[in-house]
Amino acid sequence: MSAVLAAGVGDDRLSETFAALANSTRRAILARLATGAATVNELAEPFAMTLPAISKHIKVLERAGLVVRGQQAQYRPCALEARPLEEISTWAEQYRPVWEARFDRMDDYLKQLGRQSRSGRHD
Repeated sequence: MSAVLAAGVGDDRLSETFAALANSTRRAILARLATGAATVNELAEPFAMTLPAISKHIKVLERAGLVVRGQQAQYRPCALEARPLEEISTWAEQYRPVWEARFDRMDDYLKQLGRQSRSGRHD
């Protein structure tokens, strides 16, 4: 059983987070929120989209738990909620030995090619 599932994070939560992150507009919104809270109008500025379209993206991010809405006077700023990103990181971490082993094999292969090149052999 994976460490994330053991910690109580279900496949549905991870799937919802990955689905939210699959869209480049939503990733750009999260990147903006990583610098601090912002209103929907502030988040919409760099995009050639209507406010309702941006609001739909924000709602997807909210459902995935990646964005929370506050209440300040007459507006509700959006803020980044990092916990789902941490859960993805934890989930991906279980595969670290696999990719590190592959990088090690690639490094060994490149060293072997270098030795062959210096000795003039090309097998």
